[in-house]
Amino acid sequence: MVLFPNCKINLGLQVIGKRADGYHSLETVFYPVAIKDALEIIPSQDFSFQTTGLPVNGAIDDNLCVKAYHLLKKDFPDLPAVTIHLHKAIPMGAGLGGGSADGAFMLNMLNKHFQLQLSEEKLISYALQLGSDCPFFIINKPCFATGRGENLTRVELDLASYKIVLVNPGIHVSTKEAFARLTPARPLKSVSEIIKQPIPTWKNELVNDFEKTVFDLYPAIKNLKEQLYEKGALYASMTGSGSTVFGIFEQTSNLEFSFPEGYTCLIA
Repeated sequence: MVLFPNCKINLGLQVIGKRADGYHSLETVFYPVAIKDALEIIPSQDFSFQTTGLPVNGAIDDNLCVKAYHLLKKDFPDLPAVTIHLHKAIPMGAGLGGGSADGAFMLNMLNKHFQLQLSEEKLISYALQLGSDCPFFIINKPCFATGRGENLTRVELDLASYKIVLVNPGIHVSTKEAFARLTPARPLKSVSEIIKQPIPTWKNELVNDFEKTVFDLYPAIKNLKEQLYEKGALYASMTGSGSTVFGIFEQTSNLEFSFPEGYTCLIA
């Protein structure tokens, strides 16, 4: 069985407070974007995990696909062994949620292939054990997210008539450091209200709170956002805590870009 985990962008990201459990309270809109990995499972005598495409860093046991399998195996001891093949095309550590998508899609795949009959609600509960972004990819529709990002409300938002350009400069941004440098504050207007407005108005109101800190540390990321506006983006922003920057363009826009070596430009 093969599925194609997609990435996401954050439309606005407001950090509104620090929680007692050490996490931060957020408000954002997650929007799915059709840049995809490929994920395959094959029933096997022994469990194994293989990767191709972009390098996958870290220990195998830390990969969210592997964690997803063992999470279900704990509650379903008869779950058969599988060979997992992950082909990475979504840049990692880039604010695109690629790893979270892989983990969530693995849960979905195992549920469907082995007929575990898990409800969406139960899959979301498992996904939250993998990471704060993972529950979104169980729903995989535009959602207004609060809490750690796990409280999800579907929103009516369709960007299918636009082109979305994602540019990753190959800079690793430490999410922990980005949070440490940030001062939480409640905004005057919620992300959920701003995204109901015409897209050109987002430029002055739809803010990713991480940008100020990250742009100070990495001016090249700030320059990327400025370049996208110079090329005619209706709206441009960093996604997550970076380092990917995206721009929303009219379908008729001339999307010819020139970026330094090491940058990755993807168009959806």
